[in-house]
Amino acid sequence: MKIYPNKFVAAAVQSAPVFLNADATVELACSLIAEVAREGTRLVAFPEAFVAGYPYWNWTMTPVEGSAWYERLYVNSIDVPGPHTDRLCAAARAANCFVVIGVNERGAHSYGTLYNTVLFIGADGRLLGRHRKLVPTWAEKLTWTGGDGSSLNVYDTEIGPLGALACGENTNTLARFSLLAQGELIHVANYIGLPVAPKDYDMVEAIKVRTAAHSFEGKLFSIVSCSSMSEEIIDCVAGDDAHARELLEREHSAFSGIFGPDGRLLTEPLIDREGIAYAEIDLMRCIQPKQMHDILGHYNRFDVFNLAVDKRPKQPIDIRELAGSRKTAAAETADLSAPLTDVSSPVQTREERHA
Repeated sequence: MKIYPNKFVAAAVQSAPVFLNADATVELACSLIAEVAREGTRLVAFPEAFVAGYPYWNWTMTPVEGSAWYERLYVNSIDVPGPHTDRLCAAARAANCFVVIGVNERGAHSYGTLYNTVLFIGADGRLLGRHRKLVPTWAEKLTWTGGDGSSLNVYDTEIGPLGALACGENTNTLARFSLLAQGELIHVANYIGLPVAPKDYDMVEAIKVRTAAHSFEGKLFSIVSCSSMSEEIIDCVAGDDAHARELLEREHSAFSGIFGPDGRLLTEPLIDREGIAYAEIDLMRCIQPKQMHDILGHYNRFDVFNLAVDKRPKQPIDIRELAGSRKTAAAETADLSAPLTDVSSPVQTREERHA
């Protein structure tokens, strides 16, 4: 693995989207990209499902009541690639800034399918790839289809190896390890503010515990970006429902910040309020802690443990055409990845195992 001696500034955005308005939310994101660029930022992280909002109605309504809201969300979701990603890519290029942002992505194969997707955009404005949330959490299953292993990638960028997981995925030990084993040194964990969680569940503390664990175990930097609640969202979803409004107004539900390779927070915590957290990232700090605990090297037993990851894209149909035929749309979008690969990697893909 190459050496990364150059320090850079990263930013974690905590903001509410323009709810159920993809065009306006993308414009908001572009303005925030320009704002962090003026601070010399090279990497900015945005919340989960930022374009154009989270399906809070799944927690406050019956599935039948929420069905019309699902349609509204689908209409205000985006295609990848598409005009909305083009605008985000142009903003990243103008700012010379890497962008990681959560979106609601419409499936190319089905009119009505939605994915919870994280986009990776290069500082040159190129769409590097995407990660689709593997398992929608709890009530989210009413909205999102699960992704597959093809998007569980780490991107070898000029600022360092970059990966991401969405919200509850950061609880999935094997998903986290698969990124670490691909060389991840910069991790983006994006979340939504979750005031509708059970009463004894503290979303802020849950985010901090998961992030600190990943940073400490992997000896890397983690950037947490979480959406905040707005009066617009509360009024839109709750309406005159007093119980729903009480749920959505619960405090201590959103947290953003940046963690170092020792698991400690580097920034002032952003809790519930909107704002941007900045921190200097020095990947040289990831080296010395590995002498103590390198779970990707000497501090593991790969003769005892083995993780297999199936990286094959899951498609609803297998179309076999004559050699030289044009790719299907599904096959073209499946190419949106540029993962780090290493023949000595402790994680082995299923294709490699059967080669």
